[in-house]
Amino acid sequence: MADQNPPQPGGADLFEIIGTTRAMRRLRPDPVPDALIRRILEAGAAAANGGNSQRWRFLVVKDMAIKLAVQALYQRAYDKVIGPRYRKSDPPPGVSPERYKRQHDAVEYLTRHFHEAPVWIVACLDEGTAAPTRWSGASIYPAVQNMLLAARALGLGSTLTTRHLLYEAEAEVALGLPPGVHSYAILPIGYPMGRFGPVGRGKLEEIVYQDRWGEPWSGTTA
Repeated sequence: MADQNPPQPGGADLFEIIGTTRAMRRLRPDPVPDALIRRILEAGAAAANGGNSQRWRFLVVKDMAIKLAVQALYQRAYDKVIGPRYRKSDPPPGVSPERYKRQHDAVEYLTRHFHEAPVWIVACLDEGTAAPTRWSGASIYPAVQNMLLAARALGLGSTLTTRHLLYEAEAEVALGLPPGVHSYAILPIGYPMGRFGPVGRGKLEEIVYQDRWGEPWSGTTA
């Protein structure tokens, strides 16, 4: 199936890949070759991490029984937390109400079809007996971003989701994680039903300061 959805023109440019790595929540159930998943995992293992300790571990999930067990928790989290939050929230910066509605629809779609994504990569840290800390994510989320960008470059869709952590203990039992190993994200991966396009974000002048909090950065007016 790999030749049916090649990278779009210009996909080799790093900045275009970054700027068009949307959350792709509508994924086809067609199998994804292990060779492509391997390239995504190699990109993850090339990421920055604390002290180069490389405590990351990546669980590739294809087993439908495992995915269904986690999807049930995913649905529960949507029904109780995520769905109501979307219905009450205003659009984020750089996103129109219409686009935000489409995002909500896509989130609902992924919720119902989460288990149908042909491959999941569960990004974990082997923390041993140490308790997770505020900086633990610095050793796993760069790998997650690398994998999202690699998937985009290969013409594959994905999204960073952490919703299963609302029921972390149950999810980690369903995933079969051993003591001391904690999941930080799940990346469902598949060929996208839609097309890649520009991400919706706010303006730099609204989020970047210089020297003192609230003082505008000179580069935003350059």
